[in-house]
Amino acid sequence: MDAFDTYFPYDEYRPHQHEMLQFVAKCAHEGCIAMIDAPTGSGKSSVIASLLAERRDRKVLVAVRTKSQLAIFMRELSLIRKKQPQLKIAYLVGKAGMCPLGGEGDVYRKCESVKAFSTSLMQDRAEKGALIPTKDSFILQQIRRMDKDHPHICPYFIHSRNFVQGENGQVKMVPSYALQSKSNIIITKMVPPEILGEFSQRLCPYEIMMFAARSADVILCNYHHLFDTTIREQLYLSIGIEPSDVLLLVDEAHNCGEVIQSIETITLDERDLEQVSRELSALHRRYKGVEAVQHVLRRLTEFIDGLKKSTEPEDWFDPEIFNRMLIRSSLYKDLDMMIDDLFSISDILRERNQKSREYRETAIEHLTKFLFRLNESIGNSAYLTIFQNRVEGIILEVRNIDPSVGLQEICGSHACTILISGSFTPLKGFCRYFFGDRSVEILTVPNSFPKQNRLILCSNDITTSFSMRQDKENNSKIEKYIRSFTKLPGNLAIYFPSYQLLECFAARFPENINKKKKFIEPRDALDAGTALAQFLTLPNEGKSGLLFAVCGGKWSEGLDYRGEMLSGAMVIGLPLAPYNRVRKMIIDYFCRKFGKEGEFISYTLPAINRVLQALGRVLRSPSDRGVLILGEKRCLEPNIRTALPSWIQEEMIECNFTNISTLVEQW
Repeated sequence: MDAFDTYFPYDEYRPHQHEMLQFVAKCAHEGCIAMIDAPTGSGKSSVIASLLAERRDRKVLVAVRTKSQLAIFMRELSLIRKKQPQLKIAYLVGKAGMCPLGGEGDVYRKCESVKAFSTSLMQDRAEKGALIPTKDSFILQQIRRMDKDHPHICPYFIHSRNFVQGENGQVKMVPSYALQSKSNIIITKMVPPEILGEFSQRLCPYEIMMFAARSADVILCNYHHLFDTTIREQLYLSIGIEPSDVLLLVDEAHNCGEVIQSIETITLDERDLEQVSRELSALHRRYKGVEAVQHVLRRLTEFIDGLKKSTEPEDWFDPEIFNRMLIRSSLYKDLDMMIDDLFSISDILRERNQKSREYRETAIEHLTKFLFRLNESIGNSAYLTIFQNRVEGIILEVRNIDPSVGLQEICGSHACTILISGSFTPLKGFCRYFFGDRSVEILTVPNSFPKQNRLILCSNDITTSFSMRQDKENNSKIEKYIRSFTKLPGNLAIYFPSYQLLECFAARFPENINKKKKFIEPRDALDAGTALAQFLTLPNEGKSGLLFAVCGGKWSEGLDYRGEMLSGAMVIGLPLAPYNRVRKMIIDYFCRKFGKEGEFISYTLPAINRVLQALGRVLRSPSDRGVLILGEKRCLEPNIRTALPSWIQEEMIECNFTNISTLVEQW
């Protein structure tokens, strides 16, 4: 009997699941970094049983990207706890969505400020004998008088702390009984995140989560808790752990690269500069260095005005020329000196704003961060300095193009790291992209869903390659493919490489196509949820719809269209990033790093992943039936075909616009 059997919560293993858990147990025991490509329905979330079996008093940390993934692991752990009732489980969700305190501004900055003031106030009152802050009339009076829109005291934090008299006569702050009690309920009964605010009552939900995490065996958290260095270091410090004492599991890990890149990338636009100018004017003659910075700011504005002459929507700018232009004729010898002055001014502004109970990040602080990151990027080819020429103005960007350094540092510092995904295809490509030549254990789990429940087609006569996008015959064939596809029963989805192509082809069809209501993915995320919810409820009403969506968009990843919610998906084209000077520089960087395979890793691999994510919405369980169509002849080329999952390669039927209707009707 394997050790993980005592934590495995089901009566039997799915095909290849036992092998997967053995693999994870071995990697956890040996302290490896491991990557698993396991298709939907293979039971990959159950690998947590192996980590629990190999825990040896260490914590297991599970990083997830979405709330739905968090819910999956909460269900899994609830089942495990039926076999292991002593298991303590906690979760951490973003502070922004949990903070009950009013007021505007950055929630983390506000929290830091009000906790510091509240702690100081409670400490002062405790030294005067008020050991229970919530019973101190002075503190309660201060809370009642507080401006709720500009808080300086946190009553929720105050309810979470008491004081005790120490042996040396000094008072010591300790967690309140209420905080300890509710945290204990969290780790033993797993209160769902959606009711945590109501459950917390007068306590801070985030304080409850953090306190629960200290004594938990398993901690579930979102990606930013792990991949943002500042947040991760603060988190580990708060709960008293070192990475070397943590077994790390990262779910849907094909997203790691993009998340790290977004964290490591910073932008600056013209509106930021206008606000910087206003903030500096308010400080004029009051603080040293303001006039010198104002001179540099004018140079920065001139630089941006020069970029407006470009006709490119996106292009690279030379950071060294940028730096020289900024300090030319200024009082600064180099950019480092100017950044030092900006840090000083930023600290003064931040302190002043905290006193006036304003918790937003100032534009000067943002400019300082941007210039600091830009200065760091010089000589570091993993970052590119880019400008985007948009309708609203020029946007400068220091973009991370290679997340591997940060990812390797995180994964290598933990006792072991297991990365799992249903879209690590091809796995060796992702392994090279994330870890280079570093030793990594890999496992590919076969697709065990019944073959008879799926039809996989690939067109040999249509493409969305740039040279063919205006070709009337090609576009006419794409339209015929769509019309044939819509003859299938049930909800269907068609995915495009861009909103531009989506809107172009969606406009060719009426609001109802073969008795299917047309849904078009909006560019604005705020409008996407309502339309999608309506689409998913149609099968229950005996109706069906046709979804026009974008690969890599709001309706193609992280969504579970089980059963009749989606009966077929077609991807039109290959969602490659626009090929411009910036893209060429990125490809050149990876070719220098990886040789010939650099272009595939940096350019083709992300496109294939978006295609597979879109198609993966259809078959979510062994009983699901569906049709998957690759509407792009380039998918038949060896370099792309061999990168597809083996089950798609084996079952894929080549088709054209003349026989697509017959194949669909036969299905």
